[in-house]
Amino acid sequence: MSYYPDVLWLEFSPSLKDFNQPLLQHLSREVPIGLWEYIQTPDEALSLNVGLTLLDDYLKNSDRPVHLVGHSISGGLAWLYALSHPEKVKSLTLLSVGTNPLTNWQSHYYVQRQLLPCSQKIVLKQMVYSLFGYKANVDRLLPLLERDLISSLSPHTLLRQINLSVSPAPVPLFVGGSWDDSIVDPQQLDKWNSWLKTGDRLWKCPSGRHFFHYFHPQLTGDRILDFWNSLDYSARRSRGVWPVSSHSLS
Repeated sequence: MSYYPDVLWLEFSPSLKDFNQPLLQHLSREVPIGLWEYIQTPDEALSLNVGLTLLDDYLKNSDRPVHLVGHSISGGLAWLYALSHPEKVKSLTLLSVGTNPLTNWQSHYYVQRQLLPCSQKIVLKQMVYSLFGYKANVDRLLPLLERDLISSLSPHTLLRQINLSVSPAPVPLFVGGSWDDSIVDPQQLDKWNSWLKTGDRLWKCPSGRHFFHYFHPQLTGDRILDFWNSLDYSARRSRGVWPVSSHSLS
């Protein structure tokens, strides 16, 4: 039987995957984590269904549900997958995902391209500052955003930005964002409160903007691990299995 990890990190924006590595390394010290990656090539038609179908092909032989994790557009697609296949998802962890779950830096970029009489390079430079702050290394980061426009499974274009309305996730849910994120701002994060079930969590990192998990991997990772541990605790309790401690023996 093929091995399937307890946690599956979805990567639909491979050009930006380095920003996930610090958090992945922190989480992997505690739980087995797999990475599932999709790369959009220039000659392919852009289709969210293709990516989601390929993900389902991977998970269909798993003998247990997995914790799905995704940042930005990858989290939005994780949400779409959980809606269609809740039996395969143990929990859903969404980072920098709003209640319009397909909102990402590209949707903001294309709006700016429509509004501003500027070149692509100037708008992308402004996006670097929005995403990483004004001390960011533009020469390093701008080419990554250029590649992401080509290789990610983001549905937005200069002609059209896609909007979806969130609906209740049929699985346990953790939503994380940052207080200073201009892409998914605190007001958008607060809208999740209308959809949270008992046991679900909404958490805001003090700083870090859209890639807060890159700048604060331990803080973010500990919050996620605590959420997963709470699910295991609830499962043990529902089965009547309780951890033995010295206090329980007194």
